[in-house]
Amino acid sequence: MTEVQIKNFSAGSGRPFVLVAGPCVIEDYTGVMQIARSLKEITKRLDIPFIFKASYDKANRTSIDSFRGPGIKQGLEILSEIGLELDVAVMSDVHSPSEAELAAEVLDVLQIPAFLCRQTDLIVAAARTNRPLNIKKGQFLAPWDMDHVAKKARSAGNPQVLLTERGASFGYNNLVADFRSIPIMQSLGCPVIFDATHSVQLPGGAGGASAGQRQFAPILAKAAIAAGADGLFLEVHPEPDKALSDGPNSIRLDELEPLLNQLKAINNALIKPERNP
Repeated sequence: MTEVQIKNFSAGSGRPFVLVAGPCVIEDYTGVMQIARSLKEITKRLDIPFIFKASYDKANRTSIDSFRGPGIKQGLEILSEIGLELDVAVMSDVHSPSEAELAAEVLDVLQIPAFLCRQTDLIVAAARTNRPLNIKKGQFLAPWDMDHVAKKARSAGNPQVLLTERGASFGYNNLVADFRSIPIMQSLGCPVIFDATHSVQLPGGAGGASAGQRQFAPILAKAAIAAGADGLFLEVHPEPDKALSDGPNSIRLDELEPLLNQLKAINNALIKPERNP
């Protein structure tokens, strides 16, 4: 497996797992900075490698009236300040080839959204920035199909590829997580992140917006770590019911640290002790 270097840590190097966390979208500067600072403090206490993620533009919202974020210019300015002030890695979605180079000036990791994971020009443009990529598996793809996706990035000379499992379409407005996908995608040579909060999303389940079942996200997160995931993706918000995007499947910020403690215990149980020579 290719280790992916992100600032001062590696994903896919074994334990501990990497945490990708933050609100779905940048709602305002003050709020997103407070969330990032809290996440930095929690992960520092628990010694968990951390990537802060928030979208500057949610281009795939259900409704034309849905909040999309501040846009690329203001959003990247905010993410740059978070990265510099808190000394954390930052990640956000890119939606078009023209965005990739500009986003790479700020972001430590470029994320390819699930709906766009087969867009060759986007993946190649993102890969050519030489930033690590986090490519989300489309809800419409089998895990082994991501081999072709990863090869597109590698063809551009960039082996720094993370793959993220985020559930597969399972009938109307529902997703299902298949934990076989974790070792299958790892066998493609990429570290695998499990997105526990998007996996409990109910796409379009609220009519003009997506619904979700956030109460099941911790269960899926624990199962993913037990299955050997290299990292977790969790959307986190202080008041999920007031979040402007993906609130129904987001974890409350004040419930995160107890969950991470449980996840670390599971993770530690999987670590084989070193033998004395």
